[in-house]
Amino acid sequence: MKNSVAFLFVLLLFVSCQQKIKTEDISKINGYWEIEKVVFEDGDDKDYKVNESYDYFEIGKDNSGFRKKVMPQLDGSFVVNNTQENVKVRFVEGQVFFDYVTSYAKWSEELIVVSEEKLVFKNTEDREYHYKKATPINILGDGKKTK
Repeated sequence: MKNSVAFLFVLLLFVSCQQKIKTEDISKINGYWEIEKVVFEDGDDKDYKVNESYDYFEIGKDNSGFRKKVMPQLDGSFVVNNTQENVKVRFVEGQVFFDYVTSYAKWSEELIVVSEEKLVFKNTEDREYHYKKATPINILGDGKKTK
């Protein structure tokens, strides 16, 4: 009996601490994001120390937009190409999904966490992708402001 009560308490604590993502939180995603790590279903993770590309999100008020890969440059700017993934944000029973479409594929990811500095998606293979807000690189030390 004691084990059942303890289990229910822990379960209630876990559910109450889970972030509820609201429509207005989606605007926090706009901008540049750098992947920090991927957590696999078995709990193992892969850390990313250096990233050659960042993800740039632009989601409008109609909850649609795009994601594209950009490459940071040493002067703080980004190289961008025309390839992008169209995305539509979908709210279903307290969960938030990003539905992606390209010429080659369609897939969905669940948005687990969103804040000004952190972003976590989970895909259908139960892999969690942890991002941090990207900051410009400027190793030139010339005192010029980065873009």
